[in-house]
Amino acid sequence: MATIVETKNLTKAYGGLIAVNKLSIKVEEGEIFGFLGPNGAGKTTTILMLLGLTEPTSGSAVVCGFNPTREPIKVKQIVGYLPEHTGFYEELSALDNLWYTARLNGIRTEEAQKRIEESLQLVELRDVANRKVETFSRGMKQRLGVADVLIKKPKVFIMDEPTTGIDPDGVHKMLDLIVSLSREHKITVVLSSHLLQQVQRICDRVAILVRGRMVAMGAVDSLGKEIRGRDKYIFELQLAETQPAILDAIKTIDGVTGIEKSGDLTLIRSVADVRPQIARKVFEMNGSLLHLKAQDYALDEIYMKYFRGAA
Repeated sequence: MATIVETKNLTKAYGGLIAVNKLSIKVEEGEIFGFLGPNGAGKTTTILMLLGLTEPTSGSAVVCGFNPTREPIKVKQIVGYLPEHTGFYEELSALDNLWYTARLNGIRTEEAQKRIEESLQLVELRDVANRKVETFSRGMKQRLGVADVLIKKPKVFIMDEPTTGIDPDGVHKMLDLIVSLSREHKITVVLSSHLLQQVQRICDRVAILVRGRMVAMGAVDSLGKEIRGRDKYIFELQLAETQPAILDAIKTIDGVTGIEKSGDLTLIRSVADVRPQIARKVFEMNGSLLHLKAQDYALDEIYMKYFRGAA
């Protein structure tokens, strides 16, 4: 698989403040890659350097084979950018805004018509295309921003906090749209966010940034295994009535390393999948099992581990 975005020791300093500190990443073609971190972590600064909108202090970046600093026009021709706050002519319709973008990019009328219709259909705004943008919700404007970028058929789509300020239904539509861009339309997506669950839902890999420095990078499950160490599994157990004798019996199961309470649940840590043995112990001791499942690797667990480690 080809590398689409690569940085080597990419650094940006503003006086004595280092906004991005020796960032080295590779983003593969077709994947959804997320920059995760709190405000001020360096996510937006990194994006601006990838787009050629600000120059690095040191290090390098390559996007689709081009250097954003030396070849910013070429990068902008093949890379789409959705900022946190989209900018449209509010008094114009969605359709008029898209036609304006098509003309700016020198797209012929017949081809522009086709691309506009396809883009509006993809972002589910075809029925409101003639409405003024000023009447759109935040989520609708963000989806229109996606349509606007798709007009030029980018190879890479960079998004800065694409779901901030959107209602739950709008978030759902935006996340599904991002996945569709990657899986169905083969567009490489790079996004920044501080919203853990959303990043976990759609990203193939994440880079966690803290104070300008990357503290971890990889697939969510890989990062989860790394921080959990030998306890590869955490199981959620809920009984109709929690009995100490049952919990003591579960502790004797080979592979179980620890048990702790978490609200109504009992969390069981283990080096192996011992759910059948747990269920058997509960039934042997006449317990009533309400809930037993393996806990997913939670990105907030991963994030807080690395965040605390870098603080």
